[in-house]
Amino acid sequence: MRTVELLLDEAAELAVHEAWRRLADAGLPSQARHSSSTNSPHLTLATCPELTGPIRWELAEVAAALPLPVRCTGLVRFERPTSVLAWGLDLDPALDDLHRRVWEAVASDSPPETLNPLHRPGRWKPHITLGRTRRAGAFTDRRIPELLPAPPLSFRLTTLRSYDTRTGALEVLEPRA
Repeated sequence: MRTVELLLDEAAELAVHEAWRRLADAGLPSQARHSSSTNSPHLTLATCPELTGPIRWELAEVAAALPLPVRCTGLVRFERPTSVLAWGLDLDPALDDLHRRVWEAVASDSPPETLNPLHRPGRWKPHITLGRTRRAGAFTDRRIPELLPAPPLSFRLTTLRSYDTRTGALEVLEPRA
């Protein structure tokens, strides 16, 4: 499976790393526990089985729209198959349009059953994951907001990349020249 993700500007990345560290220091699930060199703060836009030529062509156009300013809305929690603690992002028209273009690109050349329905426009909730676990209710402690640094009010999404879950390879998706 291939992800399509956006990376954060340097200041926002540092803030996320600090939040990861504080969660880990408190004994809570944290992305800091994932020591892979591929683990960096990011916003997942979509996943697909492979980045075919047509998908890559469309994603190169999306990459040309970066950097993209975004606003953080604060701490959010999701209970899906896993418990997730994250900083939510405002789905303003520019981010909504960029996400829709990525979704249309991956959907245009992927079998529909291979696409994650949580990434579908209208269902997608933009967020930067701080911690995740299979333990239900892991982030319901009322002290958690006090542990974390204040999220950046705004920052820029700077780079489009893809992660290959089979090989572990990262690839920056460049705009067309």
